[in-house]
Amino acid sequence: MTGAQSGAARTGGRRVPPPRPAPGLELPPARVPAGPADGDDITDGLKTPYWSVHDGASAKASVGEILGRLPQILRQVGTLAWRADRRNTLLVVVLQLASAAMAAFGLVASVGVLRELFGTGPTPDRVRAALPQLLLVVGLLSLRALLEAGVAAAEAKLTPKIRVALESEFYDLAARVRLEAVEDPDWHDTVHRASDKGLYYARQIVGNVVALAAAALDIIGTASVLTVLHPLLILMLPLSVLPVGAAAVRAARDRFHSHMRWNAMQRRLRVFTWLLLDQDSAAELRSTASQGALLSEYRRIAERIAAEETRLGVSAARINLAGRAVGGLGAGLTYAALCLMLLDGWIPLAVGAGAVLALQTGRTSLTTFVNLAHLVFENALWVSDLLTVQSHCRTRLPRTGGLTAPEAVKEIRLDEVSFSYPGKDAPALDGVTLTLKAGETVAFVGVNGSGKSTCSKLIAGLYDPTAGTVSWNGADAQHLDPLSLQRRVSMVLQQPAHFPFTALANITVSRGSITDADPEAAHRAATASGADQVIASLPDAWTTLLSKRFRGGQQLSAGQWAKIAVARGLYKQAPVLLLDEPTASMDPRAEHAVYQAVLQGPRLPGQITVLISHRLASVRGCDTIYVFDSGRITESGTHQELMDLDASYAAMFRLQASGYRTADSGPDAPSDRARLPG
Repeated sequence: MTGAQSGAARTGGRRVPPPRPAPGLELPPARVPAGPADGDDITDGLKTPYWSVHDGASAKASVGEILGRLPQILRQVGTLAWRADRRNTLLVVVLQLASAAMAAFGLVASVGVLRELFGTGPTPDRVRAALPQLLLVVGLLSLRALLEAGVAAAEAKLTPKIRVALESEFYDLAARVRLEAVEDPDWHDTVHRASDKGLYYARQIVGNVVALAAAALDIIGTASVLTVLHPLLILMLPLSVLPVGAAAVRAARDRFHSHMRWNAMQRRLRVFTWLLLDQDSAAELRSTASQGALLSEYRRIAERIAAEETRLGVSAARINLAGRAVGGLGAGLTYAALCLMLLDGWIPLAVGAGAVLALQTGRTSLTTFVNLAHLVFENALWVSDLLTVQSHCRTRLPRTGGLTAPEAVKEIRLDEVSFSYPGKDAPALDGVTLTLKAGETVAFVGVNGSGKSTCSKLIAGLYDPTAGTVSWNGADAQHLDPLSLQRRVSMVLQQPAHFPFTALANITVSRGSITDADPEAAHRAATASGADQVIASLPDAWTTLLSKRFRGGQQLSAGQWAKIAVARGLYKQAPVLLLDEPTASMDPRAEHAVYQAVLQGPRLPGQITVLISHRLASVRGCDTIYVFDSGRITESGTHQELMDLDASYAAMFRLQASGYRTADSGPDAPSDRARLPG
């Protein structure tokens, strides 16, 4: 019988069962492909990422859908701009209208020049007669250039303000949503999508909308000029331009579908390049000598990508050729119709020359409009998504107002408290009742998933119970201001945040500051947690940056980060201290020092300390130990009371103790006096 087996056998008839194989699990196959086979679509195994939800949406939409959404998009962007900066928004609109008017007047003046040049009389006389109109054209074009410069300047002032306003509101909302929202994977994808894409396209859409409006105004101006020249000429504008627009739509759609396939394969390739270069996988990759296997799969996918790039380039060339051919056909039909009008005497030659100039201008403007309409439509989907996420965040914010949480916490009581995570059938907590009193040190123990950490987060006000009540000094916690309640709680987690700040700021952040410190309190917290030795070993001690992303920054080990996290919790000096497996990554000596500081060292008067631990030797000195199992408290009492009860706590304790018992202890040695760490 092995030591573990004998230890399990000496637990008073109550054994902690060993892991069992899943029922019905068959042997794995001897060979599996690293990814989709060559004959399969290499992108089939990839989930559509959150950042590409709206990519190419305009390529999927019909022209009617795009044009139908444009008024709503313009109102949406206009509202954002008006809220950010009314003056520059108004300036952009006025200057853009004036610029379009100058373009139309310039076109009319150009037609006047052509009329004079193609009029009757000697050529020098015609040129002299055209000079005033020519000077007017130059003046109008110069004035338009000044107006467009004004539009660009106003837009340069407006766009950053829209960006700052949107970003500030978005991050303010996203940073304050309730914890259960952040832990929801769907919300996580949604908010990161809004951050990565929504904010990016919110910055782009203003300029694109301004350019779209300019193209639309140019089209209107050109159509007005053609109408003045001859009403039938207005019919030639779509005849010349719509084929080009249709070709542009088709090209955009084909480019999108080809790019999506190419991009998906690039994503799969990056899986292997990440593994080959990542620091976390480096040691295991080399110890298993598996670089060759990863490189082989990398080469297979890279060859597929190269083939797709070739196909994409050839396809793009064909589409471009087809677009130009169709556009040329449309232009040919337009000019043929114009020639017939000239031959039949419907319009004079000078008007015909002006019509050619107007049609060329309109063709350019309408082609630009079609391409920008696609771009603005897609941008607007991302901006709408951003605004929707912001609205959703507002529904997930913690309640505001209420009573201020008491500064001196005499008692925290949980009364028949239950809590369920979204999407989970079984409750994480099921009818938990317990009382924490000022000055007490209590422990939550139990197997993984038994509800210990969930209970601590309910105490901290990070979750609201789905049933039952959590009360502070007799007041329902849901009637207390959440921010004031959380200021009364200091939490130290098993996987603490690694803030890319100085060592000092990593401690003082628990009081809400990364620049100001209480030197004596920081020193006491660092000494009690063992972080003083970590900080003293750093090149610049307290002011050393703890991130390799900065020049001279230092990277700490997991155990060193744990000491910093404990110091952070102690520095806050809150009346409630919650420690959730804070020493899991520490060496035995450091762990012992931390527990000595927490359980036996100086504390705030009346501080409630809750210790969550799987190492039962560390909780023996607690006033009360609560044993959790499947969301319920199954046992509670002091260490000795639970050992005398001889139930699950005693079984777990003796099982752990057996690993530290000396070889000559013998089966009858008292398990609870075994040589345990701490």
